[in-house]
Amino acid sequence: MDFLNLIFPKYCVGCKKLGRYLCDKCFSYLSFDTQGICVVCNHASTNNLTHPGCKTKYTIDGIFSSLSYNPIVKKLIYNFKYRPYLSDLKKLLIDLFFEGLIQREEFYNTNQYLKGKSVLVPIPLHVSKMRIRGYNQSEILAKGLEGKLNLKKYDFLKRIKKTVSQAGLSQKERRKNISGAFAVFSDISLDRYPNIFLVDDIFTTGSTLNEAAKVLKRAGVKSVWGLTLARD
Repeated sequence: MDFLNLIFPKYCVGCKKLGRYLCDKCFSYLSFDTQGICVVCNHASTNNLTHPGCKTKYTIDGIFSSLSYNPIVKKLIYNFKYRPYLSDLKKLLIDLFFEGLIQREEFYNTNQYLKGKSVLVPIPLHVSKMRIRGYNQSEILAKGLEGKLNLKKYDFLKRIKKTVSQAGLSQKERRKNISGAFAVFSDISLDRYPNIFLVDDIFTTGSTLNEAAKVLKRAGVKSVWGLTLARD
């Protein structure tokens, strides 16, 4: 055990076993088997695309999630986002995120088709929440995927509305809460970036991703896809 681990020992987030943030037993509970879903209607989609009947000019084109949001993943993400602010979980979570993506043939095909014409854009935090937390977990995930996927990360979006937590809200309440929350920075022209992968930690109903995609498409982006570490 090195000096830092001696002073700040690591415990498994699942069973509290000393040594790592995820022991072998708790790792075995992870599931990369996430069913494809249409972000608009939340019904099954065999290819992870938004259903043709649900799609409009400004809706998101599809979504790819790496992990099922089971109790172990919930604890991992909670510890990453909230107290005790275990931001050094990032390497583990980025590795899991990447592994889940490359296992999906639909993502691989989409990424290859858009190669050289797509970028990563993290979902931003409101400045007030950023002050409290000190970092944006979605930005950290996007930065980690940047090298693994060989895609550039850009902060095109800003959060202009202070929203309440989406947890516990109905789908209708989530849409109302997140409506008008994002804007594109005024000094950025998106003409050079026709395809964007939005990066976030959890997909629940897709309200956040849909709202962000709408803002980007109204600014001239051709296609917008969601990438999330986990799917609830």
